[in-house]
Amino acid sequence: MTFKSYIAAGAAALALCAGSASAQALVYCSEGSPEGFDPALYTAGTTFDASSHPLYDHLTEFKVGTTEVLPGLAESWEVSDDGLTVTFKLRAGVKFHSNQNFTPTRDFNADDVIFSFDRQGNPDHPYNKVSGGTWEYYGGMSMPDLVKSIEKVDDLTVRFHLNRPEAPFVANMAMDFASIVSAEYGQAMLDAGTPEMLNQAPIGTGPFTFQAYQKDAVIRYLRNDAYWGEPARVETLIFAITPDASVRYQKVQAGECHIMAYPNPADVADMQSNEDIVVMEQEGLNVGYLAYNTTVAPYDNPKVRKALNMAIDKQAIIDVVFQGAGQIAKNPIPPTMWSYNDAIEDDVYDPEAAKAMLEAEGVSDLNLKIWAMPVQRPYNPNARRMAELMQADFAKIGVNVEIVSYEWGEYLSRSREMDRDGAVLLGWTGDNGDPDNFLAVLLGCDGRENSNRAQWCYEPFEELIQKAKVLPTQAERQPLYEEAQAIFKEQAPWATIAHSVVYMTMRPEVDNYVVHPLGGHIFNAVGLK
Repeated sequence: MTFKSYIAAGAAALALCAGSASAQALVYCSEGSPEGFDPALYTAGTTFDASSHPLYDHLTEFKVGTTEVLPGLAESWEVSDDGLTVTFKLRAGVKFHSNQNFTPTRDFNADDVIFSFDRQGNPDHPYNKVSGGTWEYYGGMSMPDLVKSIEKVDDLTVRFHLNRPEAPFVANMAMDFASIVSAEYGQAMLDAGTPEMLNQAPIGTGPFTFQAYQKDAVIRYLRNDAYWGEPARVETLIFAITPDASVRYQKVQAGECHIMAYPNPADVADMQSNEDIVVMEQEGLNVGYLAYNTTVAPYDNPKVRKALNMAIDKQAIIDVVFQGAGQIAKNPIPPTMWSYNDAIEDDVYDPEAAKAMLEAEGVSDLNLKIWAMPVQRPYNPNARRMAELMQADFAKIGVNVEIVSYEWGEYLSRSREMDRDGAVLLGWTGDNGDPDNFLAVLLGCDGRENSNRAQWCYEPFEELIQKAKVLPTQAERQPLYEEAQAIFKEQAPWATIAHSVVYMTMRPEVDNYVVHPLGGHIFNAVGLK
């Protein structure tokens, strides 16, 4: 089946979406289209929800609702005393999915693990440049420098040789970029001249199999009855792609969708008072921010960045954009995460002082582009409105703001460019419960061409986070991360805006949905009463 055939099949799947509130079909109103279905290529939660969680497995897994690490495709693992080798014992009898172009001839084994990571880190691998591969997460996690080699001990044993100890390494193997794909499928598509099919017609080992996708409309999955773990409780899972939050809520009320993400904050009170609607809430492990391009004048000057930060009325943003369902962010990690430095003092809101600071730095008649996301995210429910508030704030200090936006995939791609003009509204939900996942991925030197949208590389900060990640205990690592947060605040590569409360809205017949602190929407254990 060609990719066009999958698109055509998606149209048929859309018809199945209507009135699908049966005991066998769970319909999730998602907020946007995925960029693709190979999660290692991307960093967006929208893409992970549609790919990593339903379709793939990882060597380790997070227990849903926690950051506890459990066995996954690896039944067990052993870390050497010096921390330089990590050996995974793989699960036997795990089956890959099949589709009209591919039927596996063998079970999952060590070759698939090596293929899944080598394609990301080896520039000579035949898949390294497929689908425009930037392997943003792999690079942002410093994996090219960390992984020395990956050894196949036998079919069911794989050993990672590291150049240095890495405290969160086993937890990192549960992250979305570490999804295990089929080496056999990769070779078959390479032989057929269609290697991009790994991203378009995904094959994994996960609880659901991919059936059809119609861009901006619907994704359809079927339960994987050969799944090695606990089978999914519903036969069919449908993502009804609905960018408008008000329309998502209307669909839930009408029974066209069972679950929706990211309600409008202004609608939450009404939802909570509706007897036919269930609203779950949880403090998010997230941060929303405005990232300056620190390589471009005058934003290469930390005093200019500080001045701009002092001009932003963050309380107004909390009141208007988040409707109070959040708190002002002063650090780049959320207050629920260990090593959070509560002693840090936030930049005061003082437009007059901000204006004077810009003048002292010789900056006047400044024109600034603010990039506003086109989608709702847990850390920013309305980026356009946030940008408008900032536009008004900056006007008070003589800074003229133009608001720009792009389609979500293009937004993420363009915002990585080193010579990008302007400051980008973005955010992050933690992937592994470790401070390294924020401080190194988003602000470390290795992430400058991908996940570090401030393009910031500051050696005193870098030394601290690199030293912290190799230490074995939280007690040893915490002081270094606390000091790193102080340096971040002083240098101000971002304006930290908010940590939000995460709400999930659903119909009362939904059974066993769990709000996941790492931000993913996971449906394999969800049923319908």
